[in-house]
Amino acid sequence: MTPDRPGAPDPEDAAAPNDIIREPEDVAPDTTGDADGEARRVDTEGRTAEMSGGDRAGKVAALVYNPTKVEADGLRRAVETAARDAGWAEPLFYETTVDDLGDDVTRQALQKGADAVLVAGGDGTVRAVAEAMGGTGIPLTIVPSGTGNLLARNLRLPLDDRDRMIRATFEGDRLAMDIGWATLTRPDGTRADHAFVVMGGVGLDAAMIANTNPALKKSVGWVAYVDGAARSLANAKPFRVMYEITGHRLHSARVHSVLFANCGSLPAGLELIPEASLTDGNLDIVMFQPKGALGWIFVWRRVAWDNSFLRRFRAGRRVLALRTKDNAVRYARGTGAEVGMAEPHPVQLDGDEFGEVIDIATRVDAGGLLVAVPRGHDTRTL
Repeated sequence: MTPDRPGAPDPEDAAAPNDIIREPEDVAPDTTGDADGEARRVDTEGRTAEMSGGDRAGKVAALVYNPTKVEADGLRRAVETAARDAGWAEPLFYETTVDDLGDDVTRQALQKGADAVLVAGGDGTVRAVAEAMGGTGIPLTIVPSGTGNLLARNLRLPLDDRDRMIRATFEGDRLAMDIGWATLTRPDGTRADHAFVVMGGVGLDAAMIANTNPALKKSVGWVAYVDGAARSLANAKPFRVMYEITGHRLHSARVHSVLFANCGSLPAGLELIPEASLTDGNLDIVMFQPKGALGWIFVWRRVAWDNSFLRRFRAGRRVLALRTKDNAVRYARGTGAEVGMAEPHPVQLDGDEFGEVIDIATRVDAGGLLVAVPRGHDTRTL
């Protein structure tokens, strides 16, 4: 294939020395703008040539970042300075692209011998990098960037102190958190495994994400999902699922959406699952079963009022204990769950579209992702 832009490397040459050529899947990336679709390693000046230091002494960190979400030059300089101050070798730098959300370049960094990996980008970039990092025992540092930062929020990391998070790579504490895995079965019977660190879902929540205007999301952040929700609710219809929580019997239900959550906090202080924990070795399963317009009012009351406000106060918890239960939102917990459907429905993982499925089987890898947190960071309630 001949490069279609002046000066572009031949794809076969571009794959060297790692001999990895990305085969695009049906995942909508969270990268936008001028990314050209070729996974590449870059130095601090933005050059794509191989960096010097093949025989590096000491430990080395790798930064994987989404160039559309961060100010790349300043971020690279900050990582380089922190590494030098800590006595580590020259860092490695990798950009994500439209064809590589971050998982392939992270594997390349690990093959290069990276002792720690930093990720800077949106929730989709964090998810992809975590997918490659799961089970490796190598610490991952989340440098808050992009619009959501949902994992960083649930870890209660400092969202406005980039340098503190970068330093945590070299001098911080380590937390072994759970990571979720989903086996997606397509209508044609093919299967694919992907990780998620916040939550995945099938049904209305995935349709909402699919209907969110990318340009609006880029300009106003997570608030754009309100627009997607409004458009999705207009045509929302419940559908029949067969579901089984690991270790329990098979059930049937009519739902609008099923969520598999590793943690429970959403933007704007909303608590979808107040009891969810990143370190309990379980996933929290949430089924939305509203009946008519009144049912959606109950859903909103549960999430925005009951979970996010009343539960904070002793008097509020007394009110909740006396209230008659409704089935608009149902909760369960286990090490995994499987949901099967007669018709294909959209699925999302950490806010990224993953097409349509007829079955999704999830499991948790307890303590499977090692993350770096600032020294002394309180992790007791995570």
